[in-house]
Amino acid sequence: MGMTVIQRGVWGLLLWPYILTVSMPLDCTEEPGSLTRCPSISQEKLLDRVIHHAELIYRVSEESCSLFEEMFIPLPLRLQSNQAGFACITKTLPIPSSKSEIEQISDKWLLHSVLMLVQSWIEPLVYLQTTLDHYDHAPEMLVNKTKWVSEKLVSLEQGVVALIKKMLDEGTFTTTYNEQGLFQYDTLPDMLESVMRDYTLLSCFKKDAHKMETFLKLLKCRQADKYNCA
Repeated sequence: MGMTVIQRGVWGLLLWPYILTVSMPLDCTEEPGSLTRCPSISQEKLLDRVIHHAELIYRVSEESCSLFEEMFIPLPLRLQSNQAGFACITKTLPIPSSKSEIEQISDKWLLHSVLMLVQSWIEPLVYLQTTLDHYDHAPEMLVNKTKWVSEKLVSLEQGVVALIKKMLDEGTFTTTYNEQGLFQYDTLPDMLESVMRDYTLLSCFKKDAHKMETFLKLLKCRQADKYNCA
């Protein structure tokens, strides 16, 4: 039997301090002026930290999406959500999707794909925080989780950039992928449209967060055993 939203809320509140505690920083503050290169951290340790962040982000994105769904999305709308006409904002990015594509791309493109996904979601998650303020009875836990993920995504971006520079020696790497404005909403939608849009954002982000985690774990596997990673 699945837990009710209230039960999940209780467990979430109990586990939330633990999640915050185990989330290790990626900003290499022990080396002033060396934020993006993290010279004091080995490549292996840095990759482990980045993966750990990605795992936590994906886990919290799952919890946030489920909580939002149970609070605001009636079952008929859940069934229709795939036909609502809202496409994921990262759909146009050159990100590998099939298993064969993922297996064939280089380590460089694994990292660049993660960075594209991370940077494409920073602005939408900030937007989501502002729209949740307009909801009646939005759970504080949902608002806090969204804010936490948004902050950790920026930290993950720093870690991935550092990893790219450490692994690929790309010291002049350009780190902005969203200059073309992947996320542009010029008008304020009505409430139902806003709810469905936010639900789509959370659902799409959950999928992309899983991709980030998968790509990074594949990269780690390749570092250990290049020919036996699927």
